[in-house]
Amino acid sequence: MGKRRTGRKLAMQILYQAELQGLQVDEIADDYLDSNPFHPETRQWATQLAVQAWEKREDADALIKQLSIDWDFSRISPIDKSLLRLAFYELCFTNTPMNVVLDEAIELAKKYSTDDSPKFINGILGKYVETNVHRAD
Repeated sequence: MGKRRTGRKLAMQILYQAELQGLQVDEIADDYLDSNPFHPETRQWATQLAVQAWEKREDADALIKQLSIDWDFSRISPIDKSLLRLAFYELCFTNTPMNVVLDEAIELAKKYSTDDSPKFINGILGKYVETNVHRAD
């Protein structure tokens, strides 16, 4: 698995832990990443993604609420919120190609969430992409 893909997985897991524990990401990231010997670049990428996605979570949550029509925000699983927050951070604030962000979010959902999650996440991100085609990839 590539360093960036592994970094996304770790960032998602850190965001998930922060959501469940009600702690700040920086309180969790070092302890979480110290539990395994990750490549320094992977650690740095994962930490950067997690911290910045967490800082922008209110923006991401607003998008999730706006785009998840007929689905109460409180009913969205913490893992799906973490995946969507991470994806929205990358879509809105990085130069990561849109198709990479969408593919990675869906693949992580397939591996770590429910059977319905990939379709749900694809729907939310797809609606966002349809209305934000200004982004050049």
